[in-house]
Amino acid sequence: MTMRRVLFSCVFTATAFAQATLQLSMSRAVEIALSPEGSTRVALAEQSITRAETQVSQAKSALMPTVDGTFGARNQTVNLRTFGFNFDFPGFALPSVVGPFTVIDARAQARWSVLDFASLKRYRAVQAGVDLSKADVEVTKTQVTDQVARAYLAALRADAAYDAAQANMTLSKALVDQASSRKDAGSGTGIEVTRAQVQLANDSGKLIVAQNDRSRTILQLLRAMGLDLSVPVQLTDKLSYTMADTGATEALLQRARDGRVELRAQKQKEAVARLNTSAVDAERLPTVGTFGDYGGIGQPKLGLERTRTVGVTVTIPLFDAGRRKARREESNSQLRTEQLRTRDLEQQIELEVRLALESVRNAETQVSTAREGLALAQNEVEQAQRRVAAGVGIPLEVTDAQARLDRARDNQVVALYTHNLARLDLAVATGHIQEFVQR
Repeated sequence: MTMRRVLFSCVFTATAFAQATLQLSMSRAVEIALSPEGSTRVALAEQSITRAETQVSQAKSALMPTVDGTFGARNQTVNLRTFGFNFDFPGFALPSVVGPFTVIDARAQARWSVLDFASLKRYRAVQAGVDLSKADVEVTKTQVTDQVARAYLAALRADAAYDAAQANMTLSKALVDQASSRKDAGSGTGIEVTRAQVQLANDSGKLIVAQNDRSRTILQLLRAMGLDLSVPVQLTDKLSYTMADTGATEALLQRARDGRVELRAQKQKEAVARLNTSAVDAERLPTVGTFGDYGGIGQPKLGLERTRTVGVTVTIPLFDAGRRKARREESNSQLRTEQLRTRDLEQQIELEVRLALESVRNAETQVSTAREGLALAQNEVEQAQRRVAAGVGIPLEVTDAQARLDRARDNQVVALYTHNLARLDLAVATGHIQEFVQR
């Protein structure tokens, strides 16, 4: 009965672990990273939209009328002599101090800037700032997608390196068994067994390193996704070769100019700077405002009398000791800075496209060479084994061929990883990283 409980517990634990394992493709990894529970960078970037929208509301309020209600009550005495009133007459005198008396004043006051070009320009600049915040969010999402994709490719490389190390380990074990069998049959020597065991020990060490590297890359992938580092993960993709879509260079450059969210965000920054400059220029224009109030004023015993005030103000800037000029120069400098950044980014994008395109072409050649080398190395090992079995070769040929096969497998892993990384660089450079992720 105890043994049955133990077996049931083991089965239940294994089932729960299998259910908790996260089946993860590259597209799924990116989807999780961009979700509200994923990358912190995306969540922080989205908060900037909320702040920009509140700034729009604040700027809009400067264009709308404001209405305030006031209520005042005061009890006072007044010395008439302080106002120049002197009522001293021969034989008759009036008091110089009047009061105490109570005055109540209750009214509504309204103000409205009917014509204020500077506030209108600032409102449009803040509105453009919302679009800029949205563009910055898209830039952040692209950067997070790039980070997760690279982490996923690194994990695929570590996974492929681990599989290659296991294949090398399996071959080494088989060669140790063959050497031992030949020694037992009297056709081999002890040095052959030792040599095979040394190679087995080397491959065993490489397998441990590959296993550690795979665990490390998985942890880095989870961190990039914003997940708990204790989540077990199984990658559903494999490191493989996919032909890259490399068209004409000019077509790729135009595609990059249209697709790069960084360039759109930078152009939006330039537009905001231009609007801020025009807002400062508009401060030199006259402004027209209206004001008014309506209410009652009087004494409690006599009652309140209704009074009102209505007026128009025209403000013409004349002299401010150069403050507007300094701010105008500052805004113009900021505009020129953004224009320079836009031009520099365009040149950087062109450089990235050309470098990525060259890397893809070189990586394709590297993959072809690695495949050919692996096929030749596998054929060499098989031929060496047949020569030894036929008695026309020595076991050292097998050991040498095995070492070259190990290097060929490593070369293929590196070539495939380099090719996929080059494809990712080209997708990022042209602004179409989502197409790479979804493949």
